[in-house]
Amino acid sequence: MRQDFNFSRRTFIAGVSAWGLGSSRWASAAAVQPVVVVTSFQDELVSRFETAFEKAHPEYRLQVVWRMPNDAAAYLRQPSQSGVDVYWSASPRTFASLAREGVWRKLPVDRAGLPEQVGNTALADKDGYYTATEMAGFGFAISQPALAAKNLATPTDWTDLADPRLAGQIALPIPARVGFAPPIVEIVLQAYGWERGWALWSQIAANAVLVDRGATFVTDEVSSGRCAIGVSIDFFVNSAIANGAKLRFVYPQHTGVNPAHVAITRSSKNPLGAAAFADFLLSKSGQKILAHPDIRRLPVRPSAYEGLPAAYFNPFAAASSGGLQFDSDAARPRLGVSSAIFQHMLVLPHGELKALWQRVRSAEASGKSVAAARKLLETPPVTETQAANESLRRQIGNRVEGSPEQALSPVETDWQSVCQEQRQTAKRLLDEAGV
Repeated sequence: MRQDFNFSRRTFIAGVSAWGLGSSRWASAAAVQPVVVVTSFQDELVSRFETAFEKAHPEYRLQVVWRMPNDAAAYLRQPSQSGVDVYWSASPRTFASLAREGVWRKLPVDRAGLPEQVGNTALADKDGYYTATEMAGFGFAISQPALAAKNLATPTDWTDLADPRLAGQIALPIPARVGFAPPIVEIVLQAYGWERGWALWSQIAANAVLVDRGATFVTDEVSSGRCAIGVSIDFFVNSAIANGAKLRFVYPQHTGVNPAHVAITRSSKNPLGAAAFADFLLSKSGQKILAHPDIRRLPVRPSAYEGLPAAYFNPFAAASSGGLQFDSDAARPRLGVSSAIFQHMLVLPHGELKALWQRVRSAEASGKSVAAARKLLETPPVTETQAANESLRRQIGNRVEGSPEQALSPVETDWQSVCQEQRQTAKRLLDEAGV
């Protein structure tokens, strides 16, 4: 019969050994208390924390259940939270929504030396139900040889990705389809404003090769030489680098971080063990694990950056220099809407959009004015005020972090029509200009 959770390798081995060493050893092993942890982190990260935690706390053994965010939410909503003690994952929306449903208990962790925020991003729930344990930053995977072959400089910000010479050279994850990608839309919109932000996204999309869920990874597109730049999140790129990929990761001037959090379930059967694990994740020794060359995540404890190489990105230093202005809490309610706009404006008509941008750029290069056509390609089908409407957000629904496919809302059908009409008008204007 299949179990509801997966025992760690170490727990299994310890149990087998105990059976073979007699009743006294078994009694000792039986006294070890399980801590059931649900996570979406990769095994190489989890196993390092598992080993270190059990060495520091031999009275506990982790029992790890792997669940992606959408599956984890359903799992944790079951009676008694399915026997789970701890949820540990990079899914801010899941933590926030389950907090509203009363799934968590107050988190009894020592916050000495832990800031409440970095830049404009909160690192702790204001009501005390969950807290960040690490961060991941958004930016660019770079193939230096591919850029050199085109005589292009390394991009330092999002505006550099609009360079027409990068046509076909940017691997771009589809926000409505790839779990980590929705915040990248909002990073650009917050940095440049609604109108200029969407104009920039249209230009970047015209240069892009779109990467869907279940397709090749962004890092594969870049490391293979098919693209020179990939928009991604740092830990995916760092993992590829650790496995031999010849890549660099660049944090743009306008970037943001996505915190991973930890919470303890209301129905935890081992709240003391759960608290010990949460405290370990936030401890100096736990935070230092994040900087291991095979992991390279961003600690939430500033002191963990001491002694790291100068090239290791320090979000606290970046924030003190005026960076990291992205407000993830402000962006979160709009992620579904902005991802849907991106889908209907830039993804579904991607082939047609690229062809129109090629014509616009060709006309401008030859000195022809096609400003009206350009404006049509850059304008989203909804204003920022309309995008903030709560009714609209409910119509769009939850389309991020692995949610099942949903039928289009009526407003999205309207958006498709608006975007199609704008493209047709742009095409007519370009025809009239003889481009």
